[in-house]
Amino acid sequence: MAQDAVKQASAPQKVSEQEARQVAEAARETEWTKPSFVRELFLGRLNLDLIDPWPKPDPEEQQRAAVFMDNLRRFLDSVDAEAIERDAKVPESVIQQLREIGAFGIKIPREYGGLELSQTSYNRALGLISTRVPAVGVLLSAHQSIGVPQPLKMFGTPEQKKKYLPLFAKGAISAFALTEPDVGSDPARMEATAEPTEDGTAYILNGEKLWCTNGPIADVMVVMARTPAKDGKRRGITAFIVESTSEGVETVHHCEFMGLRGIENGVIRFTNVRVPRENVIWGEGKGLKLALTTLNTGRLTIPATCAAAGRLCIKAVREFAAERVQWGAPVGKHDAVAQKIADIAAYTFAMEAISELSAGLADAGTSDIRLEAAIAKLYNSEAAWRVADETMQIRGGRGYEKASSLKARGEEPVPVEQIMRDLRINMIFEGSSEIMRLFIAREAVDPHLSKAGAMLEPKAPAGAKLKGLTNLGVHMAGWFPRLLAGKGQLPSYAQYGSLAPHMRFVERASRKLGRTLFYAMTRFGPKLEKRQSVLFRLVDVGAELFAMAAVIVYARTLQQTDPTVKDAEQLADTFCRSARRRIRQHFASVFDNDDLSDYRTAQSALAGQYMWLERNIMAD
Repeated sequence: MAQDAVKQASAPQKVSEQEARQVAEAARETEWTKPSFVRELFLGRLNLDLIDPWPKPDPEEQQRAAVFMDNLRRFLDSVDAEAIERDAKVPESVIQQLREIGAFGIKIPREYGGLELSQTSYNRALGLISTRVPAVGVLLSAHQSIGVPQPLKMFGTPEQKKKYLPLFAKGAISAFALTEPDVGSDPARMEATAEPTEDGTAYILNGEKLWCTNGPIADVMVVMARTPAKDGKRRGITAFIVESTSEGVETVHHCEFMGLRGIENGVIRFTNVRVPRENVIWGEGKGLKLALTTLNTGRLTIPATCAAAGRLCIKAVREFAAERVQWGAPVGKHDAVAQKIADIAAYTFAMEAISELSAGLADAGTSDIRLEAAIAKLYNSEAAWRVADETMQIRGGRGYEKASSLKARGEEPVPVEQIMRDLRINMIFEGSSEIMRLFIAREAVDPHLSKAGAMLEPKAPAGAKLKGLTNLGVHMAGWFPRLLAGKGQLPSYAQYGSLAPHMRFVERASRKLGRTLFYAMTRFGPKLEKRQSVLFRLVDVGAELFAMAAVIVYARTLQQTDPTVKDAEQLADTFCRSARRRIRQHFASVFDNDDLSDYRTAQSALAGQYMWLERNIMAD
């Protein structure tokens, strides 16, 4: 029987496109009980009351956070980051020091032995760590951003919290196991199974999980697996707390990567693992929704570490471009390099504004941040890559050379090539850029699709489709006219001083975004979901508008509250000018593009019609 269970778990799931969509839709959070600044942008409304005044931290929490940050800096000063990069291993002594300063319980409530710091303080701590030892940042993030503590805080029973949270606060390590060898962003094809025992007291878990960060060293994991169907429905996905010492849990492979040397990541196999029924988190069939909800705040650490990388880069280019002389002048005086420096500084400021705002909104608890978190992750991961690329270009050979090699020949060991290697994964894990854009696009059109009813269902009766079309028409008739005029056409937003014209642009562009989304739905109808490139351009408009608004409000807030900040408005102006150009380009190519031609070319390549391009290579 056990062999049959393993065989069943390893059998590939044959899932149709419609079934995959149904699973994804079932896991969506469909209700909006709190407002969202980004959602309003896609509806053509600039609601600045949601982000201005800037979210204010709790003074008492900030005092406690300051003590922790001081301890953290002292700890980081003692870490041999070069050895971790060289040996691809975080020593147990380093992990023990993290335990001693409470780093494994930063967000865990004090009643369970944690520090109970805010998302903002947590982000700042991981950002600081990532500038010294990125692998340690990933260790802590995987442990408490998406690992067991976060879903337990949100959905755990009192008994589960009492049992496990104190262990995590003391330094027990957790991991999150969702991805499988043949399952990435399409959970409908998940193969891991959890079958109830005959007496109903436990489940028997079988399956294999890939790319499980912290998995090889984790004490406890949250594992997603399929549980039996109920009421004739498809087998649901359920979240389980699984202790690594359980019989049948094994690491069968340690994964190695391009960057983030020192992280523990592997393939974890579960063979007839007995999991007590009380270790189900939230309930049967709620695992995927749990994972997606957890990620709303869990992925906020990535924007923070990307912003921190930007700060490293601006320091690196400032020092190098001021000292390196070519053609009789410092390279920073040459226009080609100066343009890149401005780009790096502006993007870094934007990344910081986006990260701080998203975390602040999460702490305030007054907004639904699912879209803010997704855009923060998407925008900052791509902006950080651009910043790192330009930093390497400015430093030239000294950017491409390893820090250890620079040090060995007597130069300052600035690790630009390591920064690039470490940053690249941010556009892939915890939701790739493509998946983020699909998610944001789906939520952007949801207010309209929810009115359409059966109109978009291919197999729906004609009468139901007609009713949906009528409902959508009534909805659009009431919504669309409001997008034709607004404050952005008047002398408004004077409170933002020299940045007021940019905020007026945001208001006008948000209305244009809403109108363009309407035009796209009208033009493509149900086929719009297949025109991903069209949707992605609109998502990118929304992301740039969010970034502009965040930068403008952040600059004004900093200049009012932080006397050490100089010329924040100038930096914000530089960013907004470039963002406006990008937005215009996105709008211009929504309907005027080469998407269909490019798609045909891609299909020809997949069919092998261009295999002649693969000549004269040495490949297995």
